[in-house]
Amino acid sequence: MTVDDLEQLPPDGWQYELVEGVLVRMPPSGFEASTIALILGSALLSFVQTSGLGRVTGEQGGYILDPIHPHDTEVAPDVGFVQASRVPPRASPAYAKAFLGAPDLAVEVASPTQYHPAMDAKARLYLGAGTRLVWVIWPRYQQVDVWHPGATARTKTLGIDDTLDGEDVVPGFTLPVATLFS
Repeated sequence: MTVDDLEQLPPDGWQYELVEGVLVRMPPSGFEASTIALILGSALLSFVQTSGLGRVTGEQGGYILDPIHPHDTEVAPDVGFVQASRVPPRASPAYAKAFLGAPDLAVEVASPTQYHPAMDAKARLYLGAGTRLVWVIWPRYQQVDVWHPGATARTKTLGIDDTLDGEDVVPGFTLPVATLFS
């Protein structure tokens, strides 16, 4: 399957991603995961808009991870961020389509049926495509795994008393992890 085929699928209540030509069907996010993504996305969006740092996307925002083979892989992180210098002009046709490239920050909120091996593979997929920071949120444990380029495993795991840090990807952005689960 190709990205063009993916974009032609009729709505059927499922969400889809395309990973190396393989269609991956996912149910809509549950209440908890969707709420957590919205809390983080809202805080990030407010900060990014105020700072003029770039654009934030939600769980429907598509990213074509391999610009060299742009028909193989399109994913939609629960929250994504692209720095301003990489955002296509609003009037360009590219602005209305899936983003051609990896997000600078990708956030995935694990559902109750997702486990570390699959989520770790997804984090590595983002990093391999050029994402500079990945946060995998685990609602059941109230933890966030932080991933950096070159890492084969999560760099660190944050708990309820820790704070998310946008580091040099979203400079100045911080959010207490507890906020995600309140």
